[in-house]
Amino acid sequence: MQNLLTKKRTTFKKVVRESWHGWIFVLPLVIGIAVFTLYPMVKSFIYSFYRYDGIMVYEFIGLQNFKTMFTTDRAEFLRVFGNTFLYAIISVPLNLCLSYLLAVAVNQKIKGVLVYRVLFYLPVVIPAVVSGGIWSQMLDNTGYGLFNSFFAKFGADPFPFFSNKNTAMFSMILMNLWTLGSGMVLWLSALKNIPAGLYEAAKIDGAGVMTRLFRITIPMSTPMIFYNLITGMIGAMQINSTMVFASDGGRGPDNSLYFIAVKIYNEAFTSSAYGYASALAWMLFLVIAVLTFITFKTNKWVYTGDE
Repeated sequence: MQNLLTKKRTTFKKVVRESWHGWIFVLPLVIGIAVFTLYPMVKSFIYSFYRYDGIMVYEFIGLQNFKTMFTTDRAEFLRVFGNTFLYAIISVPLNLCLSYLLAVAVNQKIKGVLVYRVLFYLPVVIPAVVSGGIWSQMLDNTGYGLFNSFFAKFGADPFPFFSNKNTAMFSMILMNLWTLGSGMVLWLSALKNIPAGLYEAAKIDGAGVMTRLFRITIPMSTPMIFYNLITGMIGAMQINSTMVFASDGGRGPDNSLYFIAVKIYNEAFTSSAYGYASALAWMLFLVIAVLTFITFKTNKWVYTGDE
């Protein structure tokens, strides 16, 4: 036993001696994750069991915050999750399909294709807050917005966009298409990794453009489809950009844009209910975890290269 412990200590010292340079390089990242991610997660988990307002009240109430979601706050809780799911169900597949088609288009050998790629990607580097402000002006319904100014030239009435509960969700999904370039770059990396020999063999066999798309391009891109599906779903469930332009604290007309992440923000920083906000955040985390687990359990369609 003593020899085994001595051997383990020697091995550990050897590993430390050989890898301490690497740990020095990643130390800032480790500290950043510990301070700005791990510590807040632990604190929010603790707060979720307390009635805590950040100033005077700090009272342990057990699972009461979680019970409140399904009792006194049930209607609003279901509304915000319903809005969030509706947005995710429409936005994620739409963004996946359009960004994929965009990547296929700019993957062709055409003149000036690099310029097109840069132009399509440029909106991604604009901060979300700035993008929200830009789009709130572009979709302004008073007749001064870009779209309604264009419609007015043809004698059309102003479109309500974010000012009407029936069109607010459509406008939000439309605004989200602004960042298709982000997915385009990821798709391009997947398309570049598809062996050119597969296309050459398919052409020799007489396969047309659509056949090559559905029999080679899409199946070989399924790992990236899977990755974009996971990250897109997580991003959609955490959507909160309505805070920039929607009225009533990001709720939108008749709560049509009231998402779960917006409610968490309002509970914490408007109502100062940090305990309840923390419980909502952990409920969102649980929902995302379940959706991610289901997606991983149903990934038989993803090509891994082993078939």
